[in-house]
Amino acid sequence: MKKIFVADYTLRTLAQDRAVSLLFREKTALANCIDSLGVNALELAPIKNVKEDTIINRTIATVVKNSTLCIPVGFTAESLNEAWESIRSAAKPCLQVILPVSTVQMEYMYHYKDVKMLGKIEELCKAAKEKCECVEFVATDATRAEADFVVNACKKAEENGATSVTLCDDAGVSLPGEFAKIVTAVKKECNIPVYVQVSDAISMAVACAIEAISSGADGVKIAMCGKDTLLADKFADIINARGESIGVSCDLLTTEIHRDIAVMMKKINTEHDMQNTENETSADNICLDADSSLSQTCEAVRVLGYELSDEDNGKIFEAVKHVCTKKNSIGAKELEALVASYAMQAPSTYHLETYMANSNHNTTAMANVILIKDGEKLSGVSIGDGPIDAAFRAIEQSIGYHYELDDFQIQSVTEGKEALGAALVRLRSNGKLYSGNGLSTDIVGASIRAYINALNKIIFEEN
Repeated sequence: MKKIFVADYTLRTLAQDRAVSLLFREKTALANCIDSLGVNALELAPIKNVKEDTIINRTIATVVKNSTLCIPVGFTAESLNEAWESIRSAAKPCLQVILPVSTVQMEYMYHYKDVKMLGKIEELCKAAKEKCECVEFVATDATRAEADFVVNACKKAEENGATSVTLCDDAGVSLPGEFAKIVTAVKKECNIPVYVQVSDAISMAVACAIEAISSGADGVKIAMCGKDTLLADKFADIINARGESIGVSCDLLTTEIHRDIAVMMKKINTEHDMQNTENETSADNICLDADSSLSQTCEAVRVLGYELSDEDNGKIFEAVKHVCTKKNSIGAKELEALVASYAMQAPSTYHLETYMANSNHNTTAMANVILIKDGEKLSGVSIGDGPIDAAFRAIEQSIGYHYELDDFQIQSVTEGKEALGAALVRLRSNGKLYSGNGLSTDIVGASIRAYINALNKIIFEEN
């Protein structure tokens, strides 16, 4: 009896079809669930956001124990390298070269003719083989392509390192016999496994898959959900009921598919329904944890009032992940501190030379702050409502400019008489927020350092 290779592309189809992207924890949970259902391969979506997707894919690579983990390599050497770096730690990684073979798709998507597309197939398959032992060539829109070119494309892929090929019916209008002819032609010329990805647009997915298998196809692509896909439960039921009569079997766990996927998808849909009905996010309900995505972290930062660069947002995201390895979640105050510590770091235009602050219950608080800028000492003396207020006013006097103080926070970060104090200062300049942090056993010193930290960011960006 022939054992059929079964690959699941649920994560890829959900990334394409859903209006709301899956959360970090949903992707990893779904991948873990699918990996336990007897599939031979699990396919990821193409990388769109390098930082976020790389972290997610590396996490998925740790939970997928049984299946080959596949990822599209994109169209360039750079995208291929990014894809490989995101899954190279997987137990069984596979790089997918996914390219169209129909004239209409080649010219519409890439402005390529037949010869140039064959060259690109050769280039990407060869480059993928240098990085990964398992390379799959996926011929999209194969049912609308010239049969001879489909065969030539698959042969070119095999010659340059592909270990399997997949024929796709993206148009979704092929009859079982028509699709089987393409499979037969490719099997005749290629010595590597041939898989099929059929469409259910005209309710022919199961019939096309069975006919393709009968014509020599070595594997089938399925999905646990999704529009116009060959659904896992339907395919598993057919193989379970008639597999013996057509001489094929697979490792799919039919009962578990019906049970576990229904529960998993219901949970995901419920969470998204709740998410869509929530009110607009406010700083009061910010809560990030280890499963929070980059986009969720960026939104939380935006709610706090910051407009950060992609690089700084990436730093904050990494910092949140690191902190959440030690505690369950962080709120607005912790996120503020991370923004102050990791984002918008700038050269020190102003350096603190020394300071003095006096305060008691009989006299007004007074502070003297001396800064250094370009080797020149700048001194400011001022009174205020407490030593910290006086110190901030002294800084403004020394630099000759007043900035709006949007927020100020102090807290102890260690215990005991010589506790280390942390201060966070938010200054507003031209409508934009800049945060700074400072540490010292003296809370006044920590506050001054936090103010100067924010000040240096303003000077760096505006000048």
